[in-house]
Amino acid sequence: MAFILLRSHLASSSPANPARSRAASLQGIHPAKVVLLISVWLATVCNAPLWREVMQLPGQGSPRGWLFMAAFMAVVTAGNAALLSLLAWRWTLKPAAALFVVMAAFGAYFMLAYGITIDASMLVNVLQTDTHEAADLLNWRMAGTVLALLAPALVWLYRTPVRALPAARQALHNGALVLGSIAVIVLCLLMVFQDFASTMRNHTKLRYLINPLNSVYALGNIATKPLRIDTSKLLPLGRDAQLGASYAGQKKSPLLVLVLGETGRSSNFGLNGYERDTTPLLSARTDLASAGNAWSCGTSTAASVPCMFSHLGRSGYEARAANFESLIDVLHHAGLAVLWVDNQSGCKGVCDRLGDVNTSALKDPALCATRGECLDRIMLKDLDANIAALPAEQRQRGTVVVLHQLGSHGPAYSKRSSPELKKFLPECTSTALQECQRQQVVNAYDNSVLETDLFLDSVLKWLSSRAEQAQTAMIYVADHGESLGENNIYLHGLPYAIAPDVQKHVPWITWLSPAMQSRAGTPTSCLQQDLAQRRITHDNYFHSVLGLMDVTTGAYNPDLDMFTACRQKALSLAAATAPFDHKL
Repeated sequence: MAFILLRSHLASSSPANPARSRAASLQGIHPAKVVLLISVWLATVCNAPLWREVMQLPGQGSPRGWLFMAAFMAVVTAGNAALLSLLAWRWTLKPAAALFVVMAAFGAYFMLAYGITIDASMLVNVLQTDTHEAADLLNWRMAGTVLALLAPALVWLYRTPVRALPAARQALHNGALVLGSIAVIVLCLLMVFQDFASTMRNHTKLRYLINPLNSVYALGNIATKPLRIDTSKLLPLGRDAQLGASYAGQKKSPLLVLVLGETGRSSNFGLNGYERDTTPLLSARTDLASAGNAWSCGTSTAASVPCMFSHLGRSGYEARAANFESLIDVLHHAGLAVLWVDNQSGCKGVCDRLGDVNTSALKDPALCATRGECLDRIMLKDLDANIAALPAEQRQRGTVVVLHQLGSHGPAYSKRSSPELKKFLPECTSTALQECQRQQVVNAYDNSVLETDLFLDSVLKWLSSRAEQAQTAMIYVADHGESLGENNIYLHGLPYAIAPDVQKHVPWITWLSPAMQSRAGTPTSCLQQDLAQRRITHDNYFHSVLGLMDVTTGAYNPDLDMFTACRQKALSLAAATAPFDHKL
């Protein structure tokens, strides 16, 4: 529809009508016409993902369904027109319209290709991505689709002269266009109010597909964040942190490795009952406790990582009025040595006060075959030296190491596993996942889980080799899950309320050496039974790490410590058997 309007306007301005052509070249078309035509283009062509979703609603195809769709399309057109009218001035109209078209074209491609939606958290992911992650998303399909969506409108904008109006007259016309757009929105909503209200309530995803209003709203949400959250200062946390009784006269200091996984689907881990043996090395062990009912704080790294290292929990973190120091800071306040090793795009502010070691510059022909990217095992290469560089006094008390994986980061899943581990073939090697058969996408993802299995086994072997010097432990948990084409949805980052479970259900694996089990009073056998079905979330992470490391602080909540139940059982058992042992 929009393309026909643009084409007809170009035809009417062609040399076939010389008089009209000369007049147009002298005066140009009215700015309001530019606003309306671009708004129609945005609402129709660039909202293909929205109308594809609307067409799948119950009742579509009936007269009532077509009326709803027509009214909805008019609402979207009027919404675009109202917003663009605010920018319809002599020097801003064309740049603003072009920006809207570009935003809408890219937004439409990603929503069509990966089934995602656009909200503030998704744009934060875009703003925080690095060049390697961005490069993984580039492909010829993307270039062709985006060009087809934006080229006609941009060419028309470039070639079409726009009439220059006096400022007062332009302001009057802009105001009238805004009011007229609002009137159209109100009228159309009244026509289909019952259906519209029900649809927006039951199909929340639609509101995140309205393009490019979704991006504009998200940008506004990000821009006004300082008004809701005081980002000018960082509130202290855990300055009262102290080491508990287990540190008194210790002969071996604790060494805890926190493996922060990336894009882990619990349902694709063989250790959790997946039909494929994607974790052969971990499954062969009997000393692991895997939480089969663990859930993330968010659906993206930018949302989950700061949240899981926070003391607030998901609801508290989302509603916070200011930022606080993190778990990393609290461990440091307690006097422990803390090291963050990153094989991804950074710690999202969690480790800023202590800094991190980044592996992106390391060179290894076996582990860094992809330019600028290394397999996660690279983090173990210089780990001893990196730990040795920490203050000796803190290391004598205890050490916590965070290893931030590249893991199964998509869409380039095939890059996340070494050639010798590619057990499931054929795998999708394209970053345009929709071009591959779904099973090929799953194969590539499952191969990346095999790589994680090898990495975690390597971490456990590294820890076991230090049993003479330290009391060791490992906690692995992924930041979020992933969609692999279910219901034509790929990747992650959907708003938490509408995201499928596969984006929120994450693997969580705990290993405690015998010495650490004794120190923490937490037998692995108890954890295996307790965590098999019990629901835990990232809300438990902060408090569980503090509990395991025996750090006392007012920020610690024992009710959220996942080790508390087994610790109390062990204490009760010890108390019950003490009189008997005394008699013996």
